[in-house]
Amino acid sequence: MTWSEMEPLLEQACWDTLYMVGWSAVIAVVGGLPLGVLLVLTDRGGVLQNVVVNKVVGQIVNIARSMPFIILMVALISFTRAIVGTTIGPEAAIVPLAIGAIPFYARLVETSVREVDGGLVEAVQAMGGSTWTVVRKVLLPESLPALISSATTTIVALIGYSAMAGTVGAGGLGDLAVRYGYLRFETKLMWITVAILAVVISVIQFAGDLAARGLSHRGRSSVAPRLMLLRGGPSRAGKPASAPEPEAAPAEIESVEPTKVP
Repeated sequence: MTWSEMEPLLEQACWDTLYMVGWSAVIAVVGGLPLGVLLVLTDRGGVLQNVVVNKVVGQIVNIARSMPFIILMVALISFTRAIVGTTIGPEAAIVPLAIGAIPFYARLVETSVREVDGGLVEAVQAMGGSTWTVVRKVLLPESLPALISSATTTIVALIGYSAMAGTVGAGGLGDLAVRYGYLRFETKLMWITVAILAVVISVIQFAGDLAARGLSHRGRSSVAPRLMLLRGGPSRAGKPASAPEPEAAPAEIESVEPTKVP
């Protein structure tokens, strides 16, 4: 197979893979982030401690994570057809990819949020902050670098899942490698797809590490201002501290001459 024959196939396969991974990653973040935060809030000692809810949600996440992706795709065939109207193609692959990635990302979110200093949460609660304030002002901002790294790991895993989805008609680079590289013995094309996947994963990992590193440096210098905003609001946080007024000088004691007795 010549390069002119391989080029359109590779281009279409790359777009299919990016389409599947992109949409499933967005759905995984939107669904996994609140799920992971809920696991932390409802755990023992959490802001919304509820052991029953925590155990039920945790078991659901564990069962979904333990299921191999190929089996998950087969099990969700009817559900996928009801959602998108078909069971083949990139659109159909997004459904099992997203459902498989949501519990995966939720556990990573739980681990990241648990690393937040409990003293910051207690400080916000002592100032009268609500649960939503704790989540919005402390848990998410302080764990943001770790959340970015977790999202990067999830996207890399989704690229591997998409290659497996290609073996059952989802399209993408995995489908191209199997149909042409394996079944038609086009070894050159198969190694090109492997190289493209390696480059894509390296770029995504580099971008994710760079973003997490930048947010980590910025987050260290913004903890105190955030606590000041929680304590006194923007007007008080932005107002420079006034210099202490000098103490009043003690009044001089007038000396009184003793009266002379004649």
